Amino acid sequence: MSVTEPSTTPQSGEPSLKRAIGPKLLILFVIGDILGTGIYATTGKVAGKVGGALWLPFVIGFVVAILTAASYVELVGKYPRAAGAALYTQKAFKVPFITFIVAFMVMCSGLSSASAAARAFSGDYLSELTSDVLPPTLIAITFILVLSALNLRGVSESVKTNVVLTIVELTGLAVILAIGAWAVVSGDGDPSRLGDFEASGTGYALITGVLGATALGFFAFVGFEDSVNMVEETKDPQRNFPRAIFLGVAITGTIYVLVALISSLMVDHKTLAGSSGPLLEVVKAGGVDFPHKLFALIALFAVTNSALINIMMASRLCYGMANERILPRAMGRVLAKRRTPVVGIVFVSVLAIGLVSTGEIEGLGDTTAFLLLCVFAVVNIAVLVLRRDRVDHAHFRTPTVLPVLGAVTALILASPLADRPADVYIRAGVLLAIGIALWALNKVVMRARGEEGSEA
Repeated sequence: MSVTEPSTTPQSGEPSLKRAIGPKLLILFVIGDILGTGIYATTGKVAGKVGGALWLPFVIGFVVAILTAASYVELVGKYPRAAGAALYTQKAFKVPFITFIVAFMVMCSGLSSASAAARAFSGDYLSELTSDVLPPTLIAITFILVLSALNLRGVSESVKTNVVLTIVELTGLAVILAIGAWAVVSGDGDPSRLGDFEASGTGYALITGVLGATALGFFAFVGFEDSVNMVEETKDPQRNFPRAIFLGVAITGTIYVLVALISSLMVDHKTLAGSSGPLLEVVKAGGVDFPHKLFALIALFAVTNSALINIMMASRLCYGMANERILPRAMGRVLAKRRTPVVGIVFVSVLAIGLVSTGEIEGLGDTTAFLLLCVFAVVNIAVLVLRRDRVDHAHFRTPTVLPVLGAVTALILASPLADRPADVYIRAGVLLAIGIALWALNKVVMRARGEEGSEA
């Protein structure tokens, strides 16, 4: 299989996606994909679960993320095609129903993440800039529509916008790191908070408390899997993806742990927990003369970046599933002039608008993490199953122990041991029920047309 040509065959008469993403752009895309809403908006909620030892869930989350990232790197190099986890599930298990459910969960995770970002956009960061704003739900809907329009315009425009926003959000996190450095030098802050745990007891309650905080904090690490769905628009993916994903996870993981340490050092965990703009609280407490309104603006750019990338991912997932005949052919329709998946973009935008009204930042973020942890468990198992499938080109191969540990840790964080609220399971269950209904409808349509799902 050529590594420079598109790996899937679009529908007859439809143009292929444009390979516009080079290695440097891909690294920035992965970093921008992971950074954003999670660290800017949910840091305080993690603190509310674990206490002053805010850094620990991010360390554990980093380990879990790097384990699963290794599996994704092997699979995307082996099968450089859009559809990501859905493609790997189908190849490994060849059960179309399971494939569809996995794909639907990935799509819903992206849309719940974009919805969390939309909610975060209308929270404390926006309030810092102005108190005269429209209703939050209206702001969130408008926010999604604007980003969908940008996505429709073209992948090059979307990714270049992502680069600009990534640089902006990195600047905001650099401000937090500078505040932390100044605090250490000047002796400010309270280091004793770094070892405080909110959970009572030292046994089961402490373990479940830390796991619950880690499960929510894992929302900050999701994102690297989105880039897999951009593989058909990436130059030389077998070479560029391993470096981009590993560097992206390592850089963001390091930043997250440092930001968590600084946040706990500078601000009491109860204050962090009560804010939808926790890093703004750090800036205010930092003793550094940095404009609060400017930081709030940077944070808004960060959550915008998260939403943009997730909408891009979900629309490309629709495109990939259509090519695999998991969704109707119309989902793979590409806008001839712009070469963007127009039907997929419209479809996911409508779903995202609906999700905006189903919960707040914490609930939507936790739902995103739960859905992806379930998917990550499947992907880690799939990479082991697919070792028997040989391909005729070189690709990265992860040590066997990593996907085994990845599957185990993902299942633990997705289990009731993580002590997450019941509404997260209810929301995920409703989404799964919708997926099953769509699967049944799609099967009826395919049978009526005399079509069969792809076994690719």
